[in-house]
Amino acid sequence: MPTDISSESMQILLIIGATLVAHFAARIALQHAQKIADRSHNVWDDALIASARRPLPLLIWLSGITFALNLLQMNNEVALLEFATPARVIGAEICFAWFLFKLIKELSHNIIARSNEQGEEVDHTTIDGLSKVARIVVIVLTVLAVMQTLGFNLSGVLAFGGIGGIAVGFAAKDLLANLFGGLMIHLDRPFKIGESVRSPDKQIEGKVEHIGWRQTIIRTPNMTPVYVPNSLFSSIVVETPTRMTNRRIREVIGLRYEDIGKMRTIVEEVKTMLNAHPEIDTDQTILVAFDQFADSSLNFFIHAFTRTTDFIRFHEVKQEVLLNVAAIIARHGADIAYPTRTLHMQPAA
Repeated sequence: MPTDISSESMQILLIIGATLVAHFAARIALQHAQKIADRSHNVWDDALIASARRPLPLLIWLSGITFALNLLQMNNEVALLEFATPARVIGAEICFAWFLFKLIKELSHNIIARSNEQGEEVDHTTIDGLSKVARIVVIVLTVLAVMQTLGFNLSGVLAFGGIGGIAVGFAAKDLLANLFGGLMIHLDRPFKIGESVRSPDKQIEGKVEHIGWRQTIIRTPNMTPVYVPNSLFSSIVVETPTRMTNRRIREVIGLRYEDIGKMRTIVEEVKTMLNAHPEIDTDQTILVAFDQFADSSLNFFIHAFTRTTDFIRFHEVKQEVLLNVAAIIARHGADIAYPTRTLHMQPAA
């Protein structure tokens, strides 16, 4: 009997020793691989090494401990130790899922970082969306694998899930609407992170900071964050000013009624000025025309597009155009009208 105990103890010590050696060997191998990866420009090797750094040692120790428990169970027939093998399988499934989860996260981060270093434009919204979808798939597959290992009948589980999904759908319809709304944003890409959006329906305006599965965070011009449910974007009009090709100048200018004889010359000269302006896009429509006999003025309008879409630069160009218009009006001896009222006094009889 003492010989058996000594032999059993020796086997357990050998398993623990082998596990310890495997742990340090894996650690050294990862460090060596990291040095090699640092010299390359591949986004995959860094992601693989960073993702395996924690799950791999955990898997090694889990395997070693469960093998030792299996040995104890074989020699002593302890019922509780029968769960060592399923625990090892479930642990391996969880470690693999952890590795994939971290790999997806690290890979998306590396792609964005590498693109920024090389000065390339990258679609953060698409990468973020694909990353989220992939992580959800990993979670669902891992749960199903663990349930199968525990002995559950997956066909029955899926059938029950179909019936339960109807009940959950009614109970959480708003949450599901937001989830599908977030999915549509990632697929249709009406806007992405960093772009400016505006909705005339809901008076929403600002820069997109985050697109989640339930809500989107928009930073308004006064720097206040607005949390918008994703389902709202399927029923409202959304403008994306960041994607505009030009900005429009649309102004109505009024002259005095006594300047009617100068209107034609002023309008033609303003149009010539716009066509010659380097910041006005002549490939777009340019209109300058006498438009209206108003109550106190003769109105003509300016319709043109700037080459720039930058908000600050646009207003600088617009200011320059309006000052040029004022100079043209003054050069012809005319003046910009302002509201006036003429009172005619009837002399007493």
